[in-house]
Amino acid sequence: MTTKKQARAAAQRKQQAYEARIAAKRRRREHVIRLTSLIVASTLLLGGGLAVLLVALQDGRDDAPAASSTASPEATASDDVEVETVTGWAASAAPPDPSYAEDRTWTATVSTNQGDLVMELDGAAAPQAVASFVALTQEGYFDGTSCHRLTTAGIYVLQCGDPTATGTGGPNYTFGPVENAPEDDFYPAGTIAMARRGGDGESMGSQFFIVYEDSTIPSDAAGGYTVLGRLTSGTDRVVSVANAGTITGDTDGTPAKSVIVNEVSVS
Repeated sequence: MTTKKQARAAAQRKQQAYEARIAAKRRRREHVIRLTSLIVASTLLLGGGLAVLLVALQDGRDDAPAASSTASPEATASDDVEVETVTGWAASAAPPDPSYAEDRTWTATVSTNQGDLVMELDGAAAPQAVASFVALTQEGYFDGTSCHRLTTAGIYVLQCGDPTATGTGGPNYTFGPVENAPEDDFYPAGTIAMARRGGDGESMGSQFFIVYEDSTIPSDAAGGYTVLGRLTSGTDRVVSVANAGTITGDTDGTPAKSVIVNEVSVS
């Protein structure tokens, strides 16, 4: 019979093994970041800094140029990333119907290695985005993932929701258009919003970002960014991650203080 002590030890070993795999992926991605750093510097010197920054909330499933991917919450995909077979909603060609959000407020608890993040999701204001988040959560889609991108200048976000931790992952489906975006482009600290490709309001999937400091994010041709809810607890934990910076010391990249999502529950 397995004791509680043995169960805790087994869980700890599993967590350590997972963190080791994440660290290996980071090392491979850090190599890519170093190779593209000169391109980024050239882009900024040529006056492209603002344009590059505005890519910061884009889902990287399109083949973004190296300069854009290293200056935004997107990540450059690595050829040796492990890809798991998806099932359930993640394998569906179409997203869950907006009615899945039940036109109500949901509470999502994201249990991470840095502590719990508690979110309030607005199923009335953003029914399609909340329906997708809830359906994926109920199937354990986010469990065992990590938050892959942190920005610490201009806009202040931590981006999560990609099971590949590359910025290119997501479910088989995408959805849109943009819902519940602020008219003044202002996203206060604690905002939870959906990532998407630049100028494409139909490209949302599973990646979302957490605003940990007030940010003004200009709209593009598709509008703003779908706000599906807000943090009601845990903003301080995200700030702590932001204060630790990125693994390269740049203002944009993989968090140096890893955020591993152990489990997400909704009620």
